[in-house]
Amino acid sequence: MPITDDNIPLVKVAMPPREVLMPALESVIYSGMIAEGQFVYDFEAALSEKFGIDNVLATSSGTAALHLAMLLSGVEPGDEVITTSMTAEPTNTTILQVGAKPVFADVEPENGNLDPVSVESLITEKTKAICVVHYAGYPARLKELRKLSDKYGLSLIEDCAHALGAEYDCQPIGTIGDFGIFSFQAIKHMTTVDGGALVMKKSEKMSEAKRLRWFGMAKGVPRTEVDITKLGFKYNMNNVAAVIGLQQLKFISPLLQRHQANGHYFDQAISNIPGIESAKVESFAKSAYWLYTLLVDDSDDVERSLASKGITASKLHRPNHLHSIFKPLANSLPELERFYHRLVHIPCGWWVSDDDRDLIIETLKRG
Repeated sequence: MPITDDNIPLVKVAMPPREVLMPALESVIYSGMIAEGQFVYDFEAALSEKFGIDNVLATSSGTAALHLAMLLSGVEPGDEVITTSMTAEPTNTTILQVGAKPVFADVEPENGNLDPVSVESLITEKTKAICVVHYAGYPARLKELRKLSDKYGLSLIEDCAHALGAEYDCQPIGTIGDFGIFSFQAIKHMTTVDGGALVMKKSEKMSEAKRLRWFGMAKGVPRTEVDITKLGFKYNMNNVAAVIGLQQLKFISPLLQRHQANGHYFDQAISNIPGIESAKVESFAKSAYWLYTLLVDDSDDVERSLASKGITASKLHRPNHLHSIFKPLANSLPELERFYHRLVHIPCGWWVSDDDRDLIIETLKRG
């Protein structure tokens, strides 16, 4: 069957049509107002309306949003944050950035997400927060993690970088935790070239978040009149990134729907292939399918087989505890090791055509 391009990539940048994006970009680039301004605030409002999330703060990156979430959670030097090693590195470098200790919990072998039982076993008097990643767009067990956070008085931070458009028990992902973060980096569901967003459950956190985003100062107050009382950062989104985001939102629904349609197709088709399993989540969780997760006996062999047909497949991430900066913090993670050994991601995005996904399934069947 034909392949839509020279190959089928694992990830791909999505941009609005040129005739839509370029006039909007020109309008802001030549306006003289390219820093943080009304376009950023309009983007925050549009994100809130589109995804049913409140208290949205646009940032320069998902990493910046994570750092702010740690600070707003009150995580300080000497504290511990229970987290996952199965993630992109910024999830855990931001914990180090605030002087705290990442404590790696084990994962569920069927999806790579945090195992609540492992999380609870690691809670100590030093624990300040739980940081949960919805790995590859598959929602983690938020009901149990929320209960643990409430039981022990911990902040729950959702890293939703992979999970735009996902839902958990009919609630938008990112809204069950005390904080949720999204990434609009180049290869995510939606990109602003670079950017992110912080979502806060409590609206009273917004004022502090805005000051932390802008050097510790209130935006709009003359610098000759402002007093910085707490260290802040330059984590603001600019108008150029925001106007890209505003145009992206006009096209995001069919894009997300295609990710999910491809994911559902693979769920069904792969269930009939011996020796290959799909990632599983709770029945009331709706995955964003940023990547499609396979669990196989020989991941290298599967990757080679797919590559022979021009299909890019990969583990994509490296467990963080294998990096030198985290090795002193490593502990026993047997289920993560099992998951990672079996893991292969295959393309699932908006660019994967019906013919492409048929080719992927045929290649997997042949082995």
